[in-house]
Amino acid sequence: MKINIGSRNKIKIEALEEILKEYPHLKDAEVVALEAASGVSDQPKSLGESVRGAINRAKSIFKDCKYSVGIESGLMAVPNSKSGFMDVCVCAIYDGEEFHLGLSSAWEAPNKVMKHMLEDGMDMNQAAYKAGLTDNPTVGSAEGLVGIMTKGRLTRKDYTKEAMRTALIHIEE
Repeated sequence: MKINIGSRNKIKIEALEEILKEYPHLKDAEVVALEAASGVSDQPKSLGESVRGAINRAKSIFKDCKYSVGIESGLMAVPNSKSGFMDVCVCAIYDGEEFHLGLSSAWEAPNKVMKHMLEDGMDMNQAAYKAGLTDNPTVGSAEGLVGIMTKGRLTRKDYTKEAMRTALIHIEE
C-alpha cells in the first residue's frame, strides 16, 4: 500500500511514518513525499483557509495510492485569547472519494510573533525569527515555534501527529 503526503517537510513526513506504525492495517505502507501547493496563503488566517489548504494538498497528490495526506497549519480566531488567534494543524486524508479531517490541539504564539504575522504578513517561521525567538529561519521544519514555547514538551512533530491521529479515526479498521 502506498500513502502520498503533500509535503517535503521532513517533520511532517516523519510524523506520518511514525503514526502509521500505530495502525496494524497501515504499518507496512510506503510513504511517498510529493510537493503539493496549498492554494491558500503562506500563513492561513482562518480555520476554513487551513482546512482548504490541507484538502487541496491531499487532493492534488492522489495518484497511484490508497490514501493521500495534506497538512496545513494556520491561525483560527479564538475569542478571549490574547491576540484573538491560535495556531492549529489540520490533516486531510483523502481516499479518492471523501476527505477525513483531523485537528491538533491549538496554541497561542506570543504577541510579538502574532504582530508580525497579522500586521506584516509574515508566516510563523519568519515571524518567530524576526521576533528573535529562534536563530532558525525554518523552525517549522524542526521543533517548530510550539516546541520552543513549550521547551520541547510539545513539538511540531507531536502537534502534526495529533492532527493525523484524529483524522485517522475515520479510517480505523
